[in-house]
Amino acid sequence: MFCRSQSIVAPIGTSPAEAVLAFNMNSIEASKGTPLKHPRSSFCGRSRRTFLSNLGMGFGGLALNSLLQQDGFVHATEASHNLRPDGSPHFVPKAKKVIWIFLSGGVSQMETFDPKPLLNTLSGKTYDETNLPNPQKLPMYLERSRSVVGFDREVHSKIFPMQVGYKRHGDIGLEVSDWLPHLASCSDDLAVVRSMWTTDNDHAAEFQMHTGRHKLDTPEPVIGSWIHYGLGTLNENLPQFVFLGEFKDPRVKENFDAHYLGPIHGGVQLRLDPANPLAFGMRAADISAIEQRGEFDFLQQLNRLTAEEFPQDAQLQARINAYELAFRMQQSVPETLNLAEETQETQQLYGIDNPTTAVHGQRCLAARRLAERGVRYTLVYLSDYGEWDSHSDLQKNHSRSCERIDKPIAGLLNDLKRRGMFDDTLVVFTTEFGRTPGVENGMFNKSATGRDHHPHGFTIWLAGAGIKPGIHGATDELGFHAVEHPHYVTDLHATVYKLLGIDPRRLEIPGRKRLDMDYGYPIDEILA
Repeated sequence: MFCRSQSIVAPIGTSPAEAVLAFNMNSIEASKGTPLKHPRSSFCGRSRRTFLSNLGMGFGGLALNSLLQQDGFVHATEASHNLRPDGSPHFVPKAKKVIWIFLSGGVSQMETFDPKPLLNTLSGKTYDETNLPNPQKLPMYLERSRSVVGFDREVHSKIFPMQVGYKRHGDIGLEVSDWLPHLASCSDDLAVVRSMWTTDNDHAAEFQMHTGRHKLDTPEPVIGSWIHYGLGTLNENLPQFVFLGEFKDPRVKENFDAHYLGPIHGGVQLRLDPANPLAFGMRAADISAIEQRGEFDFLQQLNRLTAEEFPQDAQLQARINAYELAFRMQQSVPETLNLAEETQETQQLYGIDNPTTAVHGQRCLAARRLAERGVRYTLVYLSDYGEWDSHSDLQKNHSRSCERIDKPIAGLLNDLKRRGMFDDTLVVFTTEFGRTPGVENGMFNKSATGRDHHPHGFTIWLAGAGIKPGIHGATDELGFHAVEHPHYVTDLHATVYKLLGIDPRRLEIPGRKRLDMDYGYPIDEILA
């Protein structure tokens, strides 16, 4: 059969999930333009692939296969296949869906949710000139930091005053920056953890927040991919792991990379463009839905015939699933991301009527609509890459960024509550690290008006399903070290897993040994 040919090619730098989708669309389009040919030559009635596979199944081949499996190079074995999750939670969950809001660049804890008035009192003094222990000389300083930029940033020891005022809010008495009035009004919905720490003092800490691994360590799948791997779908017509946001730096894709779990468990980037919300996923204008359905069915028949011959081919299974999901998403994604369906009052609640907050409000509203339709995990990349990285002009930069995100996030929380979605939807608010109590005065900040990267203590919060509002943990008087109930980033992961009913140790992949630190410990004090 001869038909039209219209190739669709995924550009360099696309994520694995996007590449699989683009490959599928390429295959469909390519099938229109060339006559079908038998894809395999035969040898004694067997395909070349079968012959080569059988050739390696002698005793030597079996030994090699065993060794490769132990080293993590072989996963499509019968044993690993039998160990795959069946999509059911391991115990009764308190949450079914997660909206993970990430602010890139490093948000200052002192100018948001962990004010430190002592900074004003000691402004201009070095740590050694105070009557407090020098935080850079404590053992935990080196224990909790692994430099990747050649120095440990010890030069920034002159105390920098707070750049904004703050007030107490709500029954929990949460001190919140004056730059966040809308979120301050939501204080009694938040479980604020003021004692997070990480180990990377450069921006790969962004990826560490999602994987739990330092840049110098072997990479791990991100938390969204583990959730996708461990739990079944709530909506067959939408991806279970969605990335909402725009970026220019290709490294951002590491935040939704499934790594060794395979591309089927990677995040799918959706755009807030009604005309093209899904890259490589739109049906050509001159192809009818019925015609395309027939093409999909035909290709799936071919794939399933091959799958019967090679039942352990994980890549083939991923391709079959992606074909079906790609077809269904063409119908469901445009409807899901059609924000015009929302009332004017709802759009105003998210700040979509204001140019300053419009884009951020759209992303938060889209996240609610995705969760409403059963998407398990939505990563909302709310700010531009590195936007909060205020080495200089912190007052100007943070006040501007706070204005952009304050009303949209508060709108999301209030909208979820009034729709009853707090009962099954968890909201996580985080960044990659905090900022130094000391002023940065160096090549990036000759004006001495900003703060440097700070992995030793910072703040995150959670709200919604299974969460008990309140304040947990603390940094020291200067906001330097997490000293009361300190939590490494995987403790946040463990908390999310527990709320979803997942035991991460039961998601082990044969040949992939994870460390105890990879699992973390749930922050039980903030759970209802």
